[in-house]
Amino acid sequence: MWDNHQLLRGLANLMLGAAALMLLYAGGFWLTHAPVFPVKKIRIQGDMNRVTAEQLKFIAEHELSGTFFTLDIDKTRAAFGKLPWVRDAQVRRRWPDALDITVEEHAALARWGENGLVNTRGERFDAASDAKLPVFYGPAGAEKDMTAMLTQMRQALQPSGLAPRELWLSSRRAWKVVLDNQLQLELGRNDAVARAERFATYWKSELARLPYHIEYVDLRYPNGFAVRMPDYKAPPAKGNK
Repeated sequence: MWDNHQLLRGLANLMLGAAALMLLYAGGFWLTHAPVFPVKKIRIQGDMNRVTAEQLKFIAEHELSGTFFTLDIDKTRAAFGKLPWVRDAQVRRRWPDALDITVEEHAALARWGENGLVNTRGERFDAASDAKLPVFYGPAGAEKDMTAMLTQMRQALQPSGLAPRELWLSSRRAWKVVLDNQLQLELGRNDAVARAERFATYWKSELARLPYHIEYVDLRYPNGFAVRMPDYKAPPAKGNK
């Protein structure tokens, strides 16, 4: 072996190559981890109405760690996502020392019972709001269905001049709507939108003109509806003094 000069040259070249790779790796490791590449600038953008500058500053000062190269992007996104009104945060490095963070807020559509809110995408989130919002009551996992139904109900009820205040979905998938005048509509499991449209057709021309307080309309009939009027009194039968 020691007399094989070609083999010895090959081994020497291999060792030199390995040493060069180790030096490159060590240099690269030092370069990316050295404190000479800190993140000096953080630019936060997005249409924000609920997230405050103080909240964003707190996250930036207490949650972000590492250099420009070692900063964990996913961890950084998750840190900003801890804020109640933040739906998503996109984080990008900008050479040589900056981060660009784009924040997307939740757009609240409704309340979820007594706990939490639902955004316009049908996603539940936990945050505080004093806005006047409709309320959803339904089984877990029904947020998207109820979001879609609210949109359809608003459109179906438009001719009546009334709007949904509460939307209920039972475990049997039966729908009920409480309107902003406290009137309850029982819509059942099938054709809920068509039944709401039927109510809207007759509300102004017929029901609203009745001289009684209406608290409940059952629309689960093929061609009509039943009305509950607590103060209604049937006229006496003919011949009854």
